[in-house]
Amino acid sequence: MEKTNYGTIKPTSITDEMRRSYLDYAMSVIVARAIPDAKDGLKPVHRRVLYAMHKLGLSHTSSYKKCARIVGEVIGKYHPHGDAAAYETLVRMGQDFSLRYPLVDGQGNFGSIDGDSPAAMRYTEARLTKIADEMLHDLDKETVDFIDNFDGSEQEPQTLPAKPPNLLLNGGDGIAVGMATRIPPHNLGEIIDALVFIIENAKVKQLDGETVRQLKSTNLSAQADRQTDQPSNRFEIESDTTIEQLTQFVHGPDFPTGAIIYGQKDILQAYETGRGSILMRAKTEIVEKKAGRSASSAGKFQIAVLELPYQQNKALLVAKIAELVNDGKIKDIADLRDESDRSGLKIAIDLKSGATPQRVLNLLFKYTPMQQAYHINMVALVNNEPKTLNLKQALLEYLSHRQVVVVRRINFELKKARQREHILQGLKIALSNLDAVIETIKKSKDSEVARTNLVKKFSLTEIQAQAILDMQLKRLAALERQKILDELAEITALIEKLTSILASPKKIMKVIKDELIELKEKYGDERRTKVVKGKPGEFAEEELTKNEPVIVTLTRGGYIKRVPITTYRTQGRGGKGVTGGKLKEEDVVAEVLTTMTHDEILFFTNKGRVFSSRVYDIPEAGRTARGQALVNLIGLEANERVLSVLPMKAGGE
Repeated sequence: MEKTNYGTIKPTSITDEMRRSYLDYAMSVIVARAIPDAKDGLKPVHRRVLYAMHKLGLSHTSSYKKCARIVGEVIGKYHPHGDAAAYETLVRMGQDFSLRYPLVDGQGNFGSIDGDSPAAMRYTEARLTKIADEMLHDLDKETVDFIDNFDGSEQEPQTLPAKPPNLLLNGGDGIAVGMATRIPPHNLGEIIDALVFIIENAKVKQLDGETVRQLKSTNLSAQADRQTDQPSNRFEIESDTTIEQLTQFVHGPDFPTGAIIYGQKDILQAYETGRGSILMRAKTEIVEKKAGRSASSAGKFQIAVLELPYQQNKALLVAKIAELVNDGKIKDIADLRDESDRSGLKIAIDLKSGATPQRVLNLLFKYTPMQQAYHINMVALVNNEPKTLNLKQALLEYLSHRQVVVVRRINFELKKARQREHILQGLKIALSNLDAVIETIKKSKDSEVARTNLVKKFSLTEIQAQAILDMQLKRLAALERQKILDELAEITALIEKLTSILASPKKIMKVIKDELIELKEKYGDERRTKVVKGKPGEFAEEELTKNEPVIVTLTRGGYIKRVPITTYRTQGRGGKGVTGGKLKEEDVVAEVLTTMTHDEILFFTNKGRVFSSRVYDIPEAGRTARGQALVNLIGLEANERVLSVLPMKAGGE
């Protein structure tokens, strides 16, 4: 170390300094920005937005306020970052296609599934949703710890009480330094059923004194320390419930945009390890159109896309399908329209005549975002440390948090009840000795002396004496006196009830269970995402095409077509024939084959090569149509022509 005029200089290895600085930066990003807390399922910016709205009085029953006002409150008091980041957070919490259970009730343009940007924050308004109020419920009852904001001028909650299990309900995405998180949203009813099952089958283990001291010595968080202060809360939940048992209730992610997910084994693996990948597909319907309502070039079938995989952009999907049609990768689409309206999402895809709807649909799944993999990585902060949680661990972390919140709330209510009981006991003494109390007050010089005399004469505390002095004359009436006695009896019963709950870990867990059931009754809804147990296989074309007799014709000029055999009729004696096709001048039909759509045809060329094609791959055409050039079906070279064809039964017979 060297002392200079500018201070003490301490030589430091640049490697050590870079390592220390980078780790500090990494932990700051992990803890303060990118990874949600396992307790309330929120990142700091989400928590600050909700708390700021709570402080502004924006409950679900209040009037809306400008989003600019909310953003100003957030960045001015709690979140010292750009207004754009705070507004984007506010907007996302109000999008019903982003969150399964939106926490912000927005008014105005909050963006769309087409990727449209929201209106400027000076135009939009917002307030909390009803379920967001549940996230903040009991915040004023010392249920969570508060910390200083960035400049120490305000206090903000370290976590929210979070009655709903928000981590799994709304999930979340985040990219930190060296790690990332991607937690899918779930159905509230299913998650609560799983929590209730854990509570009903869990064992409550009482902690001994040594364990309590170890918990305090680790000082992982203020809440953990507070948890050990109450004897009634010195227990932990031991559960033998397996992930497989939980999946009887939690069938899989439930995305706000609905759609379909495949692969129960993949879902189980993701829930067991906290990591995995599940396949999402759009919900589609193949509709047979009514005659006369489609363009002449369109066939009788339409594919209707009704629900999209989570986080997919509808406008980009429509553009992608159009691009595939223009590039010739999908040839059987005649028209494409976005028919979405207030009633719901709908992309209408009209197919050409003769197109196989399922084949087109498979191509759409293959080449567009109508089929996507959702990669699960359930990383959350547990006591400010990032951990990968499986489904059971995530549920137990929530229960542990609620255990602390409920105990602290009951302690707060018990403290308030005892304070009120103390005052009511004093008022009861005063009512029992009314004349003497009035006489004592009358003889006192002032209120200070009166309070002192009451304390001495009737063995009261100063708080009780002050309550007697503050008592209104109307409380001396007979009915009012009875109300005081009735309230005292109620408060005494409440104190006994709260004390009984605190003395029994099982009763504490029952309170949590009852609150969860109440939540389900209020906010439970039907699952939106359908779960299919198996994986979608690669469909063979034979499974998608009806095996029926057809006639295949090939001309010397190299045109081929497939025509249903029902197009032709048996010619009677003396009857008039029908035209078999409009050919080019000097072109004649060289081959006419009767075969089945699942059969195979071999093409022998003048260059000694043989090509094969399934009959269903030969384009279907009308009776009078010329057909399609053979070069579009098989890879013929210049000056190469087909000399002979040979049909083969399916399976090589």
